[in-house]
Amino acid sequence: MDFSWRRNLIVLWVGVFFCSTAYSIAIPFLPIFLHTSLGVTENLEAWSGISFGITFLASALISPYWGSLADKYGRKPMLIRSGFSLAVLYFVTYFITDPYSFLVLRIFQGLLAGFVPASIALVATNTPEKHVGYALGVMATAGATGGIIGPLVGGVVSHMWGNREAFLFSGVVVLVAALIATFMVKETNINRSGVRSHVRDDLRSAIANKPLMSILGLSLIVTMSVMLLEPLLTVYVLQLGASQKDASLSAGIIFAAVGIATVIAAPRWGKLGTRVGYSKILFIGLIGGAIGNLLQFFFTSLYGFGILRFVYGLFFAAVYPSINAMIVKVTDPEFRGRAFSLNQSSTQIATMLGPVIGGVMGGLIPIRIVFIINGIALLATAILIRYRKPDEAVQGVKQQKTSEAQLATK
Repeated sequence: MDFSWRRNLIVLWVGVFFCSTAYSIAIPFLPIFLHTSLGVTENLEAWSGISFGITFLASALISPYWGSLADKYGRKPMLIRSGFSLAVLYFVTYFITDPYSFLVLRIFQGLLAGFVPASIALVATNTPEKHVGYALGVMATAGATGGIIGPLVGGVVSHMWGNREAFLFSGVVVLVAALIATFMVKETNINRSGVRSHVRDDLRSAIANKPLMSILGLSLIVTMSVMLLEPLLTVYVLQLGASQKDASLSAGIIFAAVGIATVIAAPRWGKLGTRVGYSKILFIGLIGGAIGNLLQFFFTSLYGFGILRFVYGLFFAAVYPSINAMIVKVTDPEFRGRAFSLNQSSTQIATMLGPVIGGVMGGLIPIRIVFIINGIALLATAILIRYRKPDEAVQGVKQQKTSEAQLATK
């Protein structure tokens, strides 16, 4: 029996973890880097949001092209291309001295990215059918874990050695991921004689699946809610009284607090969802996230804000496992990998738009008001979920498929 898929799963989990860690290392100190190292003195919030989100805009525009090349020539070459390219770009960032050059590098990071989607695609196409759902679920934890560790590592590294040196550290981490992909990943299911995949056909199939489209829309809204605050939290930490010297470390700890809460609570929410239904768990998570955002308006001490973010994370941890479980329920096994890819595209668009909108909002209104707006948006989404009853939609799709299968056998 071939167990190479298990090795790929372990190796690519490590690779995605390293890439996600490297990317999120810059999150806590990005506004400070723009201000102290690149000389941005005006519209800092907008600069932070644009420099954060522009990478995702570039990636969203180019990813269909890289996907077609991956289908034609294999996913492993895409891993190698992306890994080494990103490592070089992180090293070059160390020498940047003006914000416009930094934006150009951020654009190229988006254009040459693709390690994470290529890893997921390789796992999806080189894993036995009965293990695909499990493998994709495991891969989803790699990016989440890297996102948890990265800001904390970034806060520590920038605090101890400096912001520029943190980019060198990111380059080394991505270089390790690229070397892992080069020498340890084994890809067997490659059809080099085939044609490039047609994104339009996949979109048509997805559009025809109304429950899936609803879930993808929900995923976009939820991710935008999270990313809206990403470029603002470090600035807000400064407003709460943290010194500029310690702001990166404080912001890194606060970022990590939500991630740690997610690691603690997400498995428990997942187990509970199998018993009571994922729409109910999703509703609880959205309500908890909404209340957590609304309460952040009233917490004006740094320690109180950090504790509240942790509690918010305990509830919001219910959201993404519920969304992923619903995607599995409403899609056939042969379409599941593409469904998760479409979900990733949805979250990528939200990750692109969220920081830009958040940065602009932070420049126009007090950041505390942004928390209120975010909380109201999550509350409205929770109410919509309550009345749309996604579990019933999922069940209806399954019953229809069962009936069609029974008719086909008669």
